Amino acid sequence: MKAFNNTLVLGGTGKTGSRIVSRLTAMGRPVRIGSRSAAIPFDWDNSATWSPALQTMDAVYISFQPDVAVPGAVQTIQAFVKKAIEAGVQKLVLLSGRGEKEAQECEKIVMAAGVGWTIVRASWFCQNFSESHMLEPILAGYVALPAGQTGEPFIDADDIADVAVAALTEEKHNGNIYEVTGPRLLTFREAIAEIADATGKDIHYEEITIEEYAAMLATHGVPDDVTSLIAYLFSEVLDGRNALVTDGVERALGRQATDFSAYVKKTIGTGVWDHIPLDKKE
Repeated sequence: MKAFNNTLVLGGTGKTGSRIVSRLTAMGRPVRIGSRSAAIPFDWDNSATWSPALQTMDAVYISFQPDVAVPGAVQTIQAFVKKAIEAGVQKLVLLSGRGEKEAQECEKIVMAAGVGWTIVRASWFCQNFSESHMLEPILAGYVALPAGQTGEPFIDADDIADVAVAALTEEKHNGNIYEVTGPRLLTFREAIAEIADATGKDIHYEEITIEEYAAMLATHGVPDDVTSLIAYLFSEVLDGRNALVTDGVERALGRQATDFSAYVKKTIGTGVWDHIPLDKKE
């Protein structure tokens, strides 16, 4: 089995990337963090940074920001993969999106690169409720989203990191597409209710239209391109196409995926939700 000793982790300070960096470092494997603030900076918007970051790397974890579904992502991934192959990279692991046509185009580019590859397809992370745009509303005790009765099998970012690390360090994962989900479907309302029940705090959930949500994001200064992406994820990707549980985590790791309730329990232990308002009736 060939060991891919030097690994570039793009998005190395993000939800999945930071976890991958931590795991590889604990295994004693040399890791280069791919971010604009790194010692050797990497910026998706500046292709001049790509070759220096790729130098001496054997494997790359590709996490495209903000998402492989945004306009221009396919062309950027195509250009980056070409640079990676020219630099001598022998393994590519792509974080892809479930139910996203553009993401599948990016997958084809990676699969056709002529080196070892693994695809990790994911959608909504559990950590969106604790490390992303939904944390502030949860802390305020009021969450308004354009999400109704469609179920989503929220995936724990720790599971994604475990699958990615396995793919980066074991050749048996070459040529595999792992579509990863949690073990059960939850609506956003049900997910918020679980957090409220587990924390003993009052969190009100309200379903709003996509137009109302976009306007709300705009008032908070969210850039137009990010607003468009979030609107796309809620209006199209959350249309039921992903409302099924898959066995990607089990196939890759030989264990069950982390349940949302287990994620909630460990997140409570971090204290990140400690400032959720108490039930106003108490």
